[in-house]
Amino acid sequence: MRSVSLGIIREGKTPPDKRVPLTPKKCAEALSQYPGLRLVVEESPIRCFSDQEYRDLGIEVRADVSDCDILLGVKEVPVGHLIPNKTYMFFSHTVKKQPANRELLRQVLAKNITLIDYELLTNQDGGERIVAFGRWAGIVGAYNGLLTYGRKHDLYQLKPAYECLDMEDMQEEFFKVKRLPPIKMVVTGSGRVAQGAVEVLDRMGIRRVSVYDYLYHDFSEPVYTQLRSSDYNRRRDGRVWDTADFHRNPQEYESTFQNFLPVTNLLIACAYWHPAAPKLFTEEDTCRAHFRIDTIADVTCDVNGSIPTTKRSSSIQEPAFDYNCQTGELEVAYSRPTNITVMAVDNLPCELPRNASRDFGRQLLDNVFPHLLGEAGADDIVERATIARGGHLMPRYEYLSDYVAD
Repeated sequence: MRSVSLGIIREGKTPPDKRVPLTPKKCAEALSQYPGLRLVVEESPIRCFSDQEYRDLGIEVRADVSDCDILLGVKEVPVGHLIPNKTYMFFSHTVKKQPANRELLRQVLAKNITLIDYELLTNQDGGERIVAFGRWAGIVGAYNGLLTYGRKHDLYQLKPAYECLDMEDMQEEFFKVKRLPPIKMVVTGSGRVAQGAVEVLDRMGIRRVSVYDYLYHDFSEPVYTQLRSSDYNRRRDGRVWDTADFHRNPQEYESTFQNFLPVTNLLIACAYWHPAAPKLFTEEDTCRAHFRIDTIADVTCDVNGSIPTTKRSSSIQEPAFDYNCQTGELEVAYSRPTNITVMAVDNLPCELPRNASRDFGRQLLDNVFPHLLGEAGADDIVERATIARGGHLMPRYEYLSDYVAD
């Protein structure tokens, strides 16, 4: 391969993120796999893998990595930390014109930075993402949902995920949910996030049932069902369901989630939501007699999105808040039994950073590095994920011109 140097940068966003793009073992594997690669790690006091863990495997760790060709992080790099004329890879959260990161993209352009966004790395067909933390969002989200339900109803006290060393430590808590009464739970979605949630429910021993049985049968034990988009949406004009059409024209559809409102106690929302798509229910629905949901784990955490009660995100330390359907106001979590308790942490994988980082590094090595570090250099997969180069937006992302305009 061509000679190239990679720098693992220290995360600078507040609150701090403990995840890493490459763990010490993955760094060592990359160096053995690519003989022309030089890899340096920037010193950091907050990483889930310590500087010493990298040094123990012979990985160079130092205070300055600015001489590296490509700089890898996880979350958005603070504007003041950006180094001109470099290539960066991180989650920039700019392609949806997120207001908070407008200045970040402006400075990327002003500093002649090449920005490659993990979120935009897709397979050859350009459809499926090849690196993501979604599975761990679902795993922690489902766990937090059961934690929240247990606290709300004074059934059990699960140790918060962020206090667990890793997934194995967290699993030691699963036995406590055996105290659950025969409630019904819905998981929405079929992607990585939903599969992570289902993984936790299955490991907890919660029975999975069909959508039909969930709607029309009672059970003597807690159960859950997993919903695809077609299970709770339909075309307004009555035409037959077409998944591709739903993704192309979400505005042509309406929600049928009202079918699930009278029989669901805990909602675990994991489905991707487009702003033009219907919401699952309305704020008015939450005050109606048939609305049975009293706990919501909004794993996708779209504020004012598919779940109307998610009026803000929550933090890892204070993951839940209450929604008062009578006033429409938010209150302190577990304030009163009639409130709906919402868990809406927007950085769930950070609660199990070592596990999440191991998975992410595996995906980088298997799915991205062959395209990034190949003999010919970056190919189409990397090119599609490149938002900016040479002080200009790439053609695919020229729609962001008004977003970064003065």
